[in-house]
Amino acid sequence: MDLTQTSDQTISNDKQPDIPDETPPPHETESTEAEIVEQLPTDDGVIKTTDDDGAKTDDVKPDDEVEVSSPLPPDLDKVSEEIDQFISESSNLKGDDDESKPPDVPVFVEQFAVLVEAKIDEYDGGDAPVKWSQLAQEEATSFLDIVDRISNLFTSLCRFSSEYKYAYSISRVDGVLQRAMSYIEEEYKSILYDYKINTDSDITNSDTSSSKPNPNSYSSSDTNQAAEQDYSASEENKFPGYSEEIVATLNKFSKALIAGGYETECCQVYFIARRKALEESLHKLGFEKYSIDDVQKMNWEPLEREVTAWIATFRHCTNVLFSSERKLADAVFEDQPSISETIFSNLSRGMMIQLLNFAEAVSMTKRAAEKLFKFLDIYETLRDFIPLVDKIFPVSYADELKAEATLSRGRLGESMVSIFSELENSIQGDSNKTPVPGGAVHPLTRYIMNYLKYVGEYRDTLEQVFREHQMIERADSATGSDFDCQNPQAGQSNHHTSSNKLSPFETHMIKVMDLLDSNLEGKSRLYKDTSLSSIFMMNNGRYILQKIKGSPEINSLMGDQWYRKRSSDLRQYHKNYQRETWGKLLQCLNHEGLNVNGKVNKPILKERFKSFNALFDEIHKTQSSWVISDEQLQSELRVSISNMVIPAYRSFLGRFSQTFTPGRQTEKYVKYQPEEIETDIDELFDGNATPWGRKKL
Repeated sequence: MDLTQTSDQTISNDKQPDIPDETPPPHETESTEAEIVEQLPTDDGVIKTTDDDGAKTDDVKPDDEVEVSSPLPPDLDKVSEEIDQFISESSNLKGDDDESKPPDVPVFVEQFAVLVEAKIDEYDGGDAPVKWSQLAQEEATSFLDIVDRISNLFTSLCRFSSEYKYAYSISRVDGVLQRAMSYIEEEYKSILYDYKINTDSDITNSDTSSSKPNPNSYSSSDTNQAAEQDYSASEENKFPGYSEEIVATLNKFSKALIAGGYETECCQVYFIARRKALEESLHKLGFEKYSIDDVQKMNWEPLEREVTAWIATFRHCTNVLFSSERKLADAVFEDQPSISETIFSNLSRGMMIQLLNFAEAVSMTKRAAEKLFKFLDIYETLRDFIPLVDKIFPVSYADELKAEATLSRGRLGESMVSIFSELENSIQGDSNKTPVPGGAVHPLTRYIMNYLKYVGEYRDTLEQVFREHQMIERADSATGSDFDCQNPQAGQSNHHTSSNKLSPFETHMIKVMDLLDSNLEGKSRLYKDTSLSSIFMMNNGRYILQKIKGSPEINSLMGDQWYRKRSSDLRQYHKNYQRETWGKLLQCLNHEGLNVNGKVNKPILKERFKSFNALFDEIHKTQSSWVISDEQLQSELRVSISNMVIPAYRSFLGRFSQTFTPGRQTEKYVKYQPEEIETDIDELFDGNATPWGRKKL
C-alpha cells in the first residue's frame, strides 16, 4: 500500500483535530470518531457516507479506486498485516523533518485500535480481570504480539506529531496502549509478588554456621576456598522464588512495558517486589534491622544471638542469594543489561549497607572478654567476603563495599587487641585474698585456660589481627611497635630460646601464661599449710598442662620447651608436698635411739608409735578434705605416698611390734596394720571432711 496515496478510505484533512497543544472542540472529536466508524469497509466495496442532511448514501467508487475490503467485522489478522506494512513504510520516512507531505492516517489504524481495545476488554473489562496464568500459551503469545504492534504503531505515529491530522490518531492509539500497559503492569506485578522464599534446607546448605566445632575448618585459606566454591555452586542455582517458565513470562512483560514507554514503572515494580522478597529472606534467616543506637543499647546475650543470625544471613546473601538475584535480573531484563545492572546494584547495595552497618555497630559496643569470639566470627566473615566482592557486585560500587567491609574489619581488629590487653590487666589485677578450699583448681585458672582454648581455634585469624595492629602502630609511631617481634617480653619470659622470632600474638599468649603463673604463686601463699600450697600449685599446674595438651594450636604455640618446664615445676611441687607432709611422719619410724645397750628402749618406742598414730590421724583427717580433681594426678599421688610410707611402716612394725606384751598393750600402741594405712591413704584428696579422723575400734 502506498502511504502517499489519498483515498476515500482515509480520514479527511479537514476533519483532523488541531495541533496537539490545542485541544479540539468535543463536537469535532465526536464527528471524527463517528466518521471513522461510518467509513468501515463493507462486503460490497461501497463506502457508507453521510450527506449534508444526515442521510446515509452509497458512494460508489470507480473500479480502479476500489480497494479490496475486509469483511465485517474487520479481521484482526488482516488489519495487523496492514499495520505492520504501515509501520515498515513509515520507518523509511524522515518524519517531521521530511519536506514531502506526510501520508494521511489510514482507516485501519482506527480499526486496529478498536479491535485491540475489544481484546483488552476481554481480559480486563470486568470486575474480575482474567489472570495471565489462565490464558493458553498461544493466546498469551498472540496478545503480547498485539501489544508489541500497537507500541510500534504509536512510535510510528509520533514521528508525525506536529501534523494536525495525526493528533487524534496519536491520542487514540496512546489511550489503547495505556490500557494494554496497565493490564500488563498489573499482571507483571502480580507474578513478581507471587514468589517463594527458599526452604530451610536451602538456607542451611549455604554455610550459615557461626560456631567452630573444628578449628581447622575456618582457616584463612580453607575459608576463602570454601567461599569461592559456594559462590561457584550458587551459579548453578535456579532463579530465586520463580520457575524458569515464570521468568520467561516476566522477561516478555518487561520487554512489552519498556517498548510501550513504561520503563520507569516496570523497573519500579520489579525493584519493590524483589526488595520485599529479599527482606523476607533476611527475616527468615533471623536477622532483624537495627539502628546503631539500638545495637549500642542491647545487652550482650540478645546481641550475641543477633550476631549469630547476622553471620548466617551475611554468608547466605554473599554465597547464594545475591548471585541468584543477579541471575534473575539478567534473565528478566535480558535485552537491557544496563537496566539489569542498575536494578541489581540498587537492590544489593541497600541490603549490603544494612548488613555492614550492623557489623560496624557491633564493633562500637563496649569491649568485654566474652565478646572476643563473636568479634572474631564477624571479622572472618568480612575478611572472606572482600575477595568475592568483584565477582558478585557491579564495578560501580564494588570498591565502596570493599572499603566499608575493610573499615568494619579494622575496627573489630582493634577491639580484639584491646580485649586481649584488658584480659592481661584483669589477670594482673586479680587480688582476691580468699584461698580456694582444699587447694582445688582456682576459678581464674579455669576461666583463663578455657578462654585460651577457644582462642587457639582462632589462632590464624588472631595472628592476622595482631600483625595488622602492629603495622598500624608502627605507622602511627616513630618509636616502633609495642609488639616488637624481635624482643617479645624479654623481661617476663624466656620460654623460647631459639632464634625464631615470636609473632605479636605469640607474645601476648606467653604474657598471659606468665601473668597467670605469677598470680597463682601469689594465691598459693595464702595457705598457712605449705603442703596445701603445694597441692594447690599441683592442681592448677596439672589443669593448665592438660588444657594446653588438649589444644594443638596452643600447644604448638607455647612449644615443647615451655611444656617440659611446666612439667618439671609440677614434679617439684610434688616433692615439696611429700617432704612437708610425709617426711615428718617417716621420722617417727626412724630406728635411731631405739636400741640402748642392745636392748629396745621401750618408752621411746611407745612414744614413736604414739607420735606416728597421732600424726597419721591428723594427716588423714585434714587431707581427706583436700581436693585433687584430676583422677590421674590423684592416683599418682596416692601411689607415691603408699610406696613411701607402707614399706617403712611394715619394716618398723615387723621389727618392734613384738616388744610389746601381746594383748592390750599391743592394741594400745600398734593402732594400724599396713593394710589399714594403705586404705586410709586411698581416702585422701576426696574432698570429704572426716572431723574425728579414723579410729580403730
